[in-house]
Amino acid sequence: MGRHGPLRDDAPGGCLPLPIIAAETALAAIDAAIAAAAFVQLARIHRHNQQHGWTRQKIFHLMIGLCNTVFLAYFISTIIATCQRWVCWVHGCGFVLMASPQILLLASFLLLLSFWVDLCHQTNDEDEDDVRSHHEALLDKTKTKPGTRPTDIRRKCFSGIQLGSRQKFVILVLVLSFAVMLTFAILIWLGRGENPIDSSVLKKVYLDVFSVVVLVLGGALACYGALLFSKMSKVRSETVSTEKWKVASLAAVSLICFSSSAILALITNVPVLLYWYSTDADIINNAVILFLYYLIGSSVPSGFVLWVMRDMPQRPIVERPTQSRVVTLFRDRPPTTQDPQWRTAVTSSNKALKSSPI
Repeated sequence: MGRHGPLRDDAPGGCLPLPIIAAETALAAIDAAIAAAAFVQLARIHRHNQQHGWTRQKIFHLMIGLCNTVFLAYFISTIIATCQRWVCWVHGCGFVLMASPQILLLASFLLLLSFWVDLCHQTNDEDEDDVRSHHEALLDKTKTKPGTRPTDIRRKCFSGIQLGSRQKFVILVLVLSFAVMLTFAILIWLGRGENPIDSSVLKKVYLDVFSVVVLVLGGALACYGALLFSKMSKVRSETVSTEKWKVASLAAVSLICFSSSAILALITNVPVLLYWYSTDADIINNAVILFLYYLIGSSVPSGFVLWVMRDMPQRPIVERPTQSRVVTLFRDRPPTTQDPQWRTAVTSSNKALKSSPI
């Protein structure tokens, strides 16, 4: 791949070669389309049902939209920064803009994994609360009055958000990932001077560690997706039948895309050594690898998540009590009694599996 060749600078103005510019332009167009679709669908979902707060569907659309927006900014900035020879871009700024959307995408699928783990390992006592948190936004029953306290306002604004221990762990991972990324960016910036710090080695170390994490995430999604699919197959319902195939397809796409992009990054060190090439063949190889890396590793999973979550949520139904004018003259026989523990276990288990895991 010519990773150890010199950095060619024979293009006009020192810009990137045309094959690489074409690859990044195509990726920018794809990410722009995905981001636009995510934000438009998010607006439609919010208008369709404003009573529900930040549901899982809205959160995923927001994170996918932000992720692809930052990817779009990265590809456009790469072309401009290389032609304009931005010093900051080579020594840290480009690294930050490259790593940020990858962390957001990682957090999105970690969040999906946390919901699947909850469904697979929850106990019967937690089933009822889990179903309620997945399908119902816990609305504030009281209306906001002029003297409403700030805590009540926050509760109403963020209604629908139910964070379990695993979701809080995802938030912790997201914060720590950004902290580690900023630490590497600072070290890369310090490595521009005459000191033992090698910026290229730091970039490769970060990429290798991140690729291993992505590889593990793909395997975990595949395992829990298969486990959840087997549990849902035991429940007879048209809704469950549809949802279980969504789980299976999403698990398969995650495994294929994440494992392929991670292995490609580990073998070729894309994209941290993108600009090292010595021949025209290396330029074409780098352009192809760059395009495949981002297409398979981010664009395809993001677009597939949006496709799986394309259905609009159901509008809340307000039940109005009606007074019955029918007079009962005869009393039916009381129904046969069943074991309360057995009925509770079966009902809670079926409700949990019938709740949408996507």
